Amino acid sequence: MCANLARLEDDLKVLESAKCDELHFDVMDGQFVPNFTLGFDLIKAVRRSCGIPCSAHLMITRPEDYVERFVEAGCSIVTVHVEACIHAHRVLAQIREAGASPGIAINPATPLTKLDYLLDLADRVVVMTVDPGYAGQTMIRGAHERVRILRENIDYRERPILIEVDGNINVQNAALLSRAGADVFDLGTASIFTGGNLAENFEDFKKKVYIGRELL
Repeated sequence: MCANLARLEDDLKVLESAKCDELHFDVMDGQFVPNFTLGFDLIKAVRRSCGIPCSAHLMITRPEDYVERFVEAGCSIVTVHVEACIHAHRVLAQIREAGASPGIAINPATPLTKLDYLLDLADRVVVMTVDPGYAGQTMIRGAHERVRILRENIDYRERPILIEVDGNINVQNAALLSRAGADVFDLGTASIFTGGNLAENFEDFKKKVYIGRELL
């Protein structure tokens, strides 16, 4: 949603040449979050334009009704919110059965204990560092500590679960979150979509985060 949708194929080619690991699609329905964004047809078009793996982050009510359609559209990763799932175990199993890697997302005000009985079914946890819905927000205080606590919990379980962070991932925050145990960083208007050359922004961001992390 932070890319230039009018010139999306150009951005995709740049990101692919820069070796971007995956594309993160913020799917919003105007009910679970106060915004509407993206969908099946756009993901299908993206899959025809580049080979970067696609990850659907479903910020929607009743995500179980749409899992198969997002997988069919080309998403190899599907993440749902713990707050949106009445039967979260069933939905995570549904994602894996559909052929995708399941993720579970959690909002800033939701206790991490809500994840305790779900971690064995998920390949990743998306820790929202802002309230979902809009780009350009400021990270909510305490996000780094939440990632640290979650990392300790995952390491204790000896499970290969990735921690993904989403929201205001600038250089300083990315370095701190990396130190806290985050693995995957969703880059938007605070990082690489800031105007200018996208490839240069991407490389510059990675270098600055690496240096910042080592200085902490």
